[in-house]
Amino acid sequence: MINKLVKIAKDTNLFLKKFIKRQKRTELVTAMEYGLFPGGKKIRSKILLDIGIIFNIEYKTLIAIGAAVECIHAYSLIHDDLPCMDNDKLRRGKPSTHIKFGESTAVLAGNSLLTMAFEILTSSNLKINEKTKTDLVQKLSQTSGHLGIAGGQYLDLSFEKKKISKNKIINMEIKKTGRLFSFCCAVPAIIEKKNKKEIKFFENIGANIGLLFQIADDLIDFKGSSKIAGKITGKDKKKGKATLISLLGYQNAIKYSDRIKLKIIKDLNKYKLNSTSLNETLDYILTRNK
Repeated sequence: MINKLVKIAKDTNLFLKKFIKRQKRTELVTAMEYGLFPGGKKIRSKILLDIGIIFNIEYKTLIAIGAAVECIHAYSLIHDDLPCMDNDKLRRGKPSTHIKFGESTAVLAGNSLLTMAFEILTSSNLKINEKTKTDLVQKLSQTSGHLGIAGGQYLDLSFEKKKISKNKIINMEIKKTGRLFSFCCAVPAIIEKKNKKEIKFFENIGANIGLLFQIADDLIDFKGSSKIAGKITGKDKKKGKATLISLLGYQNAIKYSDRIKLKIIKDLNKYKLNSTSLNETLDYILTRNK
């Protein structure tokens, strides 16, 4: 599992470095690269590959689309860390982008990574048909904006120090984290021109994977070390964040995450898909804080 993640990370970073190198180097590129590389464990790209394997999608195609996903993820982290957001000074074991380069540069670097994701998806080097590219751009746009990541971050901030229901917390976490996983799971089905019902099936799988990931991330913040997390832990409790841990308690949140994992596997089994590689990724998500 670790070797697979290392290979995906290496290939994704290589793609991104080549893509950036082909562009004119501006004053923002250094800050963009700082927020993008080394770029974490590439779990979203791994999920994309896991589902892609099921549909026999070409590896190079999935790496390119995974690179676009990583641009969106990096943009969201750069913005989330800003003083007006979560005010995190550490990210991936190093100073956050705004600490290193200043707030205005961090905002602009994040914006540039957001738009670069769509440059990648519309590039002539991505060998899929134009209609599919349009569908992917539309889906990723919805994932990134007020219907997804941005909307989820807004809810996350507005829920601080308030009593929030379980359903509202789940909705917030699916928007903030789950929608990008939904995109990753839907991509292979979109490329293979599956019908709306099948694409929705995989989007729901991704939403649950994202929810599982967010719970695991919150568990790390609750009890994990800053070294493992690559960021300062214990922040959620101090800020009064609305999480499933704050609502259900630590042990019950773990039990809830186990139930989500079982549902994901059950749904995939219903579809009669070989999900061995995906099962490995889910296990990794749940145990990365240990």
